[in-house]
Amino acid sequence: MAASDANQPSRFRRALGAVGRAALLPVQGAGYLIRSGRAHQHFFLPVLNGALGDQLAARFDRRAIQMSFRRGGEDVPVADLRLTEPQQKTVVFVHGLMGDELIWQTGFQDVPGSRRFGPRLAEETHCRSLYVRFNSGLHLSENGRELSRLLTELVTTYPDAVGELVLVGHSMGGLIIRSAGHYGSGVGRLKGFSEALHAGMNTGSIADHPILEPEPWLAHLRSVFLLGTPNDGSWLEQNSHLTARLLERINLFPTRFLSKALNQRSNGIKDLRYSILVDEDWQDAHANDLTPPRTPVPPLPGVRYHILIGAWLRSTRPSALREYFGDGLVGQNSARGHATFGNEAALPEGASVRTAVFSQQHHGGLLTHPEVFQYLKQWA
Repeated sequence: MAASDANQPSRFRRALGAVGRAALLPVQGAGYLIRSGRAHQHFFLPVLNGALGDQLAARFDRRAIQMSFRRGGEDVPVADLRLTEPQQKTVVFVHGLMGDELIWQTGFQDVPGSRRFGPRLAEETHCRSLYVRFNSGLHLSENGRELSRLLTELVTTYPDAVGELVLVGHSMGGLIIRSAGHYGSGVGRLKGFSEALHAGMNTGSIADHPILEPEPWLAHLRSVFLLGTPNDGSWLEQNSHLTARLLERINLFPTRFLSKALNQRSNGIKDLRYSILVDEDWQDAHANDLTPPRTPVPPLPGVRYHILIGAWLRSTRPSALREYFGDGLVGQNSARGHATFGNEAALPEGASVRTAVFSQQHHGGLLTHPEVFQYLKQWA
């Protein structure tokens, strides 16, 4: 036998090694899935809340998320934020449906050192980045009122630390911000006061209710960024609602079963159909109609709005298909919010709207795209 032949492994050993490696593949694959699951297990609770959060909250389930500022993966009471830098620009990031604060902070766990908009913006512009987590299965208006309350607590606890306030919302988060502005401005609370007065409740006079004045956080608010926000509603939810109604109309056991199962989606998801931002609309007897009531929620005076839109389909020119599908989840017309932001002449005093479209970007890509970050850095 030649020396070169003696140094090579036998066919049997090579075959045995190949068999061994093949046998280990399922184990290695399972190990990867386990590691990946552990790295992303923080998504389980937000996804559960997005799908069933209203039901969890109704039965006081401990898994129901309570709106809070977040730091280090934990809820942080406002008093424990310990903000000290005086008059620092403060950027509050609000996630979307089934998300959490980590979408603003880190990339995938298997990319060491990857960071997203929040930490980078704080480092490169010397602003203060804060992150909110909320139960995205609740009505948009419920989360809007709670966000307004949380921001009021922030600026009253740290009157000298919070300078200009900037709000950044992705998808549903942008709608929560708009709803918070509605309730913070006093319009929503004034309407509730008027209805209680009309019902004969002993509420006193408006002069007795300073709570009807604008919340103090609005005096700090300068800019709002809406990333992939369905300002005029979601075509996906509109189609889901129509499908459920058609299945119900067919009125056979299988279709009734499917319709009932489809209608188990959370109130937060259902509100996305036409972006219902106020309590009165989802409480209305016609809320389930194909064209339900929808109270306009105009921009806030003195606030600069930035609407950031993704265009997922590859096309060099506008088309109806490109407009409809938008970033894959939110249509471009809805993101532009023609019903809310379309008429510049009707904008309140000092308000402005600026729109930017990012080509070949899907809904989630708006959270990582370098050009989106540069836009945020320039205008925040």
